Amino acid sequence: MSSKSLDQVLCSVTSYWNERALSYSEANQEELAGIKRTVWQNLLLSHAPDSKPLRVLDIGTGPGFFAVIMAQAGHIVTAVDATTGMLEQAKTNALHYNVDINFVECDVHNLPFDDDSFDLIITRNVTWNLKKPDAAYQEWYRVLKTDGRLINFDANWYLHLFDSVYKAGFDQDRKNTQQQGIPDHYINTDTVTMTQIAEVLPLSKVLRPQWDATVLLNTGFKQCLFDVNIGEKVWDHEEKINYGSTPMFMIVAEK
Repeated sequence: MSSKSLDQVLCSVTSYWNERALSYSEANQEELAGIKRTVWQNLLLSHAPDSKPLRVLDIGTGPGFFAVIMAQAGHIVTAVDATTGMLEQAKTNALHYNVDINFVECDVHNLPFDDDSFDLIITRNVTWNLKKPDAAYQEWYRVLKTDGRLINFDANWYLHLFDSVYKAGFDQDRKNTQQQGIPDHYINTDTVTMTQIAEVLPLSKVLRPQWDATVLLNTGFKQCLFDVNIGEKVWDHEEKINYGSTPMFMIVAEK
């Protein structure tokens, strides 16, 4: 794919998430108001370095869920996103919970921070959106302190477009939601646009987190651990039915 085409993809991704900012924020607000806030906070802190307070970078913060819960835990949080609409929602959520967060609009492939700036980098459902995920990992490695950690949550969200086994699982998930009377999370989103974008994104067609582990170690991380069933700990019943064939994984990499 040409550089121009990649830039067009990134623009499409940013535009898509701008349009979804409000609905995505509403989902995050439900998480912040419920038990998920504590579940996610405890999970992140259990894998974070021991130093306190931590200098935390939330990459692709969206409406600010991770940023808010880490600020609530007493850490110094910077949160970045390429989407203006998402950052506006994040600032509103931070104000509501009375936490101080440094929000920065930028391309997550090119961060405006010095080398060795952060103890902990956290990110959720971001890397699959990226036009150059290997370059992004190198950039994140750059701004992470020695012995700092990267915690990344993601899934093989669009592997069903390229793999028949995943496609069968995806179709079964849709049937399961209907049979159990559970809202289908793919009905209320612009699946046509997202599918068109996902078809040209590089991580849609590779098996993860195996790909990530290889790239992270080649980037220089000294160890990389992953949990391929982390969704069992953080997802509610509705999410487990919607994404049964696409389990969330967690990667913890140390510099």
